[in-house]
Amino acid sequence: MKITTVRPASPSVPRAKTRSRRGRAWLSLALLRLFALLPLGISRIGGAVLGELMYRTNAKRRRIARVNFDLCFPELSARAKARLLRRHFRLLGQSYLDVAFLAWASERRFRRKTRVVGLDHLNAALERGRRVILLAPHCLGMNVGGIVVSRHVPVFSMIKRQRGVLVNWLLDRARSRYDAPLIARERGLRPVLRRLKEGMIFYYLPDEDFGPRRSVFAPFFGVPTATLPTLGRLAELADADVIPCFTRLLSRGRGYEIVLHPALSDFPTGDRVRDAARMNEAFERGIRSMPEQYMWTFKLFKTRPEGMPSPYG
Repeated sequence: MKITTVRPASPSVPRAKTRSRRGRAWLSLALLRLFALLPLGISRIGGAVLGELMYRTNAKRRRIARVNFDLCFPELSARAKARLLRRHFRLLGQSYLDVAFLAWASERRFRRKTRVVGLDHLNAALERGRRVILLAPHCLGMNVGGIVVSRHVPVFSMIKRQRGVLVNWLLDRARSRYDAPLIARERGLRPVLRRLKEGMIFYYLPDEDFGPRRSVFAPFFGVPTATLPTLGRLAELADADVIPCFTRLLSRGRGYEIVLHPALSDFPTGDRVRDAARMNEAFERGIRSMPEQYMWTFKLFKTRPEGMPSPYG
């Protein structure tokens, strides 16, 4: 199989529009650069403090996460859900500061702090001459997963630009250090198919609510959820295996673990709703093994079937 490696260009330093914004941007960069120099275990303590501050001050995101927990984990007691919420925010803060680790840590240090479990599933697909889609949900370590796998095989992904100039710059810097090029989401599937057919691995994160026009409803934690039906179509067009991929923040500053599951069997089926349900089932199975590490602050269930009100009010 032909393999094409593309290294993204290094980004230039962000330029804010006003002097005050430039000052804040440079101060934020200096603080993040400092955290990047610290041992990851120490940096994670700072991240937990940041997450606790976010938990106490961001009532909107706290409420969204609580609604999601009520819908997805009805079997948990109120106390258990409260503990889960607190752990989630602390890990969220740690994942934010870890962007500095991605952007500035030496490659040797990065390698020591990351490991891949289940790489044999990927290698087996490649040895059979298969194209591969790594199916990843929006876990807190999502920015790390594709970068780590790119140490073993050429990987690309799609990107949705963030509102913050500094965040975009940091993520671009992190990805530009490794063979993990990005495709703008608005370009559609054509460049994705082209790179898949060249032998690159697609790191795909499709678990967002894109509204009723682009979605079908499929169960996710037992809740009818607006789900992109793109995965089945893409796997069919590219004749690709779909391998679920989950990234976990490890405790005590040990770094990250990327877990690859066996490829989805008998997929795609040709039925958009069934394929979307299979995708959500794979996501749910992996998320249940680390429920505090999914992006619960997203409005996962904003789009509802006709006649059902939004649970977020």
